[in-house]
Amino acid sequence: MSEKPLLLEEEQGLLRITLNRPQSGNALNPDMVDALVTCFEGLIDNDQVRVVLLRASGRHFCSGLDLKCEEFSPVNRTPSAVWAIQNRIARIYPAMRRCPQPIVTALHGAACGGGFSLALASDLRVASTSLRMNAAYLTIGLTGCDMGSSYFLPRLVNAAIASQLLLTGEFIEAQRAFDLGLIAAIVEEDALDAAAREYAQRLLEVAPMGLRLTKEALNHALDTPGLEAAMAMENRHQSLLAMSDDAQEAALAFREKRRPVFRGQ
Repeated sequence: MSEKPLLLEEEQGLLRITLNRPQSGNALNPDMVDALVTCFEGLIDNDQVRVVLLRASGRHFCSGLDLKCEEFSPVNRTPSAVWAIQNRIARIYPAMRRCPQPIVTALHGAACGGGFSLALASDLRVASTSLRMNAAYLTIGLTGCDMGSSYFLPRLVNAAIASQLLLTGEFIEAQRAFDLGLIAAIVEEDALDAAAREYAQRLLEVAPMGLRLTKEALNHALDTPGLEAAMAMENRHQSLLAMSDDAQEAALAFREKRRPVFRGQ
C-alpha cells in the first residue's frame, strides 16, 4: 500500500477517497487530518467533481484519533496547545458539509470517535455487516460531544437516541444503525464497494447543479428558523434551475421517452 494517508482517484465526476492507514485502523494522525481538510476544502470550487465516495482500506473504517501520536499528545498540555490540536482536527467536519458535492461513505469495521463523526458528516452511508460505531470520546475521559456529534446526531436520529449514544459511548452496530435510518443499506463485506459505487452512480445520473443545490438546501433547512425560511431557499433554487439547459433537456427527454443527458448547464 502507498504511504500516503489518503488515496485519491478521480473518474468521470466521481472522486474516490480512501483512508489509507490500515495498520492503525485508519486512526486520525496529523497527516491524515491535514489531508482530509485540504481535500474537502479544495472541493468547494471544484466543478469537475460531482460526487465523493469515502471509503477505507484494511479491517476498519476509522478507529478515531491516533492516541499514540505524540503530536496529538503534547507533553505540555497548555490550553493553547490543546486548543490548537482541537481546532486542527475539527476543520474536517465543517469542510465536509461546506463542500457542494454529496458524500457517499462506505462503512465497515470500527467507526469510532472522529471516525464516527466522519460517518455522521456524510450525506449517504452504506455499511457492511461488520460495522460498529460509537462516540468514543466519553470513554477516554472527555465529553461525548465532540467533532460535531452533538450537532449531527440529534438531527439524523432524535434527541433521545443522541443522548443515549453520547452519554454512554455505547456501540451501535449495522442493523440498529439501519433501523434508526443512519445508514441506507447493509451488505456483506465483499459487496460494500459495489453498493457504495451504485449509490454514487445514481447521484451522477442527475443534473449536476440540481444535485449541488439539493445538498445546499438540506444544509440550510437543518438550521432554518421555520418553514418560510426553508421554502424561500427552495423557491430560489427552483427558479434558478427552471431556467437551465438541463431542465429543458429533462422535459424534452420525458416527451421523447428517453433518458436525459445532463451537461451541468
